[in-house]
Amino acid sequence: MAKLKEAATADVAHYQEFESPALGRFWGRPMKIRAWVILPPGYEAHAQDKYPTAYWTHGFGGDIDRGLVYGLRIYERMKAGSMPPMIWVMLDESVPQGTHEFADSVNDGPWGTALTTEFVPWLEKRFRMDGKPSGRLLTGHSSGGWATLQLQINYPKIFGGTWSTSPDPSDFHDFNNVDLYGPELNMYRTAEGSPVPIVREKGKVVATMEQLMRLEDVLGPYGGQMSSFDWVFSPKGPSGAPEPLFDHATGKVNPDVAAYWRDHYDLARIVESAWAERGPYLKGRVHLIVGTADTFYLDGPARKLEAVLKRLGAEPHFTYLPGRTHGNVYEEGPDKWALFDTIGAEMWQTARPGVNWRAETSLTSGKRK
Repeated sequence: MAKLKEAATADVAHYQEFESPALGRFWGRPMKIRAWVILPPGYEAHAQDKYPTAYWTHGFGGDIDRGLVYGLRIYERMKAGSMPPMIWVMLDESVPQGTHEFADSVNDGPWGTALTTEFVPWLEKRFRMDGKPSGRLLTGHSSGGWATLQLQINYPKIFGGTWSTSPDPSDFHDFNNVDLYGPELNMYRTAEGSPVPIVREKGKVVATMEQLMRLEDVLGPYGGQMSSFDWVFSPKGPSGAPEPLFDHATGKVNPDVAAYWRDHYDLARIVESAWAERGPYLKGRVHLIVGTADTFYLDGPARKLEAVLKRLGAEPHFTYLPGRTHGNVYEEGPDKWALFDTIGAEMWQTARPGVNWRAETSLTSGKRK
């Protein structure tokens, strides 16, 4: 990591910390939003130029250091001319509870509010960003994919589009292979009594939900994926801790908690119920990419969300990559990060429709052609 930080020179990357009043009021102590801001090649040479800005965030288990790793990869791709010149904000969504996913939560705090009303305006005063919805774009993978998807849906007047890859379940009719709205629900067993799968590899089940939870129980209330979901999605329980979605011993789902999840975090339900107000700002702006062999079966809820969006006339852009898993959706041949090029180019056309970025800028020299 030390070598990476040495590469993060002032013309490439700026570490940013912002003390959030909204989060501070919630927690009763100073709370900071953190990010690495990656500048495009030629940024300093063109002091009058403003740039489209992509907001990226990591998945479960990631942190601020991972943001820098990905940010430097993106910088090198911009420098090589395979991505357009944009500012990238590599957001940190890690907390001791897991990932807060930039959602407003009664347990984690108002992260969505803090990002959109405090951090983004603060950044736009410090860097030459477009500062308008068409120039604020979102992308992230896994839990970061869900975070950016919900930010677009919940704040459609602020962001101009999301490119979410392999997001966590966005329609809770398929939450890790369980329909949370069915009767007598159990996260461990189907109605026929079969184990509920959670991880697959090459077409074979390699872990069930019950097996996963036995591992998480060793970790306790912090550090597991399902406990992280509880911290984001659940109401507070009598003790003040998040109310678990299900009994970890038996797998039995608490229907009251499932109803709370539905009302506050089921993105398919939210977009449908708020379509009259948000529809004009969401049409054509939701892009989702997932593998058909996603390791955690996340192509299932993606298809359900797509069906809802199509029924609403939302003109969604969903891409299902045949045979791809959770870990290789960005690959194309030997290039493990090729999807960033596609996402960057599509973001550019959203922010600068009809403008050929290759003709506008010589990225390696930072000089106008």
